[in-house]
Amino acid sequence: MSPAKRQSVWAIYAWCRRTDELVDGPASAITTPETLTLWEKQLESIFAGHPLDNYDVALVDTIQRFPLDIQPFRDMIAGQEMDLYRSRYETFEDLYLYCYRVAGTVGLMSTTIMGIDKSIYTAPWHRQQEPYLPTEEAIALGIANQLTNILRDVGEDARRGRIYIPLEDLAKFNYTEQDFFKGIVDDRWRSLMRFEIERARQFYAQADKGISYLAADARWPVWSASMLYEQILDVIERNDYDVFSQRAYVRQLQKLRTLPKAWMRSQVL
Repeated sequence: MSPAKRQSVWAIYAWCRRTDELVDGPASAITTPETLTLWEKQLESIFAGHPLDNYDVALVDTIQRFPLDIQPFRDMIAGQEMDLYRSRYETFEDLYLYCYRVAGTVGLMSTTIMGIDKSIYTAPWHRQQEPYLPTEEAIALGIANQLTNILRDVGEDARRGRIYIPLEDLAKFNYTEQDFFKGIVDDRWRSLMRFEIERARQFYAQADKGISYLAADARWPVWSASMLYEQILDVIERNDYDVFSQRAYVRQLQKLRTLPKAWMRSQVL
């Protein structure tokens, strides 16, 4: 990507990271809803062009370069607030809202910066006349990534008393909260995990359909991120779905092998 795009993506990442650390960082124990209200007021100051620190300056510069909407940023703060008072999700519909707020929003923020490849609309085989901004696919990638995070971090979340897998899914496979906190890996758990992994992969598949619409210089990094993150699901499967006692991660060599494949996919419209 161009230097301007890279710097702007970094500015968004830094803001998202700081927002996440309010509820998951070292000082999260003292975070209250009022803390997040103040953080949202600081966000409004940023969008008004009044930064309070150097990180804010970077985001102000990004807003001046690209037509960012404040709403996804507000939605992310609302998602972090959910972690202050929720440790269970009854249905996938409930979880979807959380995933959209904490991760789907990142797709919306980033897509505006990455831009679209308008040249594809001049191709003789392309029937669509109006440029298409793949916002739904961007949200889908965020959802897929967050679902992957949830499955990868089951053990860590269990130790914190949290269950992000929908309770309706646990019930569907006759797997109880008590089983969850005991870290039982049996056929019920494996079936449940297969179900959750398949759902995540469906969101990756939806997201993949939108990457070709992105500007040429953005497609490789997005393909790389998507392919590498989806491979975490493969590792979970190879670990026999034991996410209680081991954390799934993609090894460095596998990452290096994936990058050329991602580049090749980025060249295909």
